[in-house]
Amino acid sequence: MKTAIITGASAGLGREIVRQAGDMFPEIESYWLIARRADRLEELAETLPGKDIVCLPLDLCDPMSFVQLQERLAEDKPEVALLVNNAGCGYLGCIGEADTASQTRMVDLNLRALTAVTNMVVPYMSRAGRILNVSSIASFCPNPRMTVYSASKAYVSAYTVGAAEELRPQGITVTAVCPGPMATEFLEAGNIAGNSKTFEMLPYCDQVRVAAGALRAARAGRTIYTPKLFYKFYRLLAKVTPVKLMVKFTKT
Repeated sequence: MKTAIITGASAGLGREIVRQAGDMFPEIESYWLIARRADRLEELAETLPGKDIVCLPLDLCDPMSFVQLQERLAEDKPEVALLVNNAGCGYLGCIGEADTASQTRMVDLNLRALTAVTNMVVPYMSRAGRILNVSSIASFCPNPRMTVYSASKAYVSAYTVGAAEELRPQGITVTAVCPGPMATEFLEAGNIAGNSKTFEMLPYCDQVRVAAGALRAARAGRTIYTPKLFYKFYRLLAKVTPVKLMVKFTKT
């Protein structure tokens, strides 16, 4: 049966992608849901009647999680039609002042985990498979006070473009969705809520619409999808403006 593997599935955008994936990919019968919190995954599984659900409570910052996933893939040999790399984190804080563990966690989850999961899953993907990577508008330009986060998301977007070209002969498409801020747990977990004037001024994206648009873009095989006209303009501005000038206005 055709399978979807979705990381960061327990909350926020990931949970919404799980909820809507069946509408855009009705051929998918099995869902592998990956996140740290087993109770959240089991609760989510109950909302997907008629589907084969595999809950994998894994902390993707732990290298042993890759071993567990690799073993499960080798055992079940799923036909993966959709891979969603949604697991990620972002923390507000200045270099030298922020907690070192939070800075390295962004590297481990946003870069290492996405790279590892994709590398393990691609051999099990069928032709016409889709990979959806959750990036950010932060990938368009470095953001002081969230320097590691913006750099990690620049990697995600660049990785997506390269992977899309590399996997094209296999009939696999790769899409990066680059949303603006959304009212999710991300803001509280990252110490952003109430501590960033920039976040308070930016127009927020609706996670329901972002999930729908991202899945449509993945289905269509688009490489980069940016919700909202405001952020499409920002992406263009970041392309044509010298980065040393742009970075003076992108402090979070």
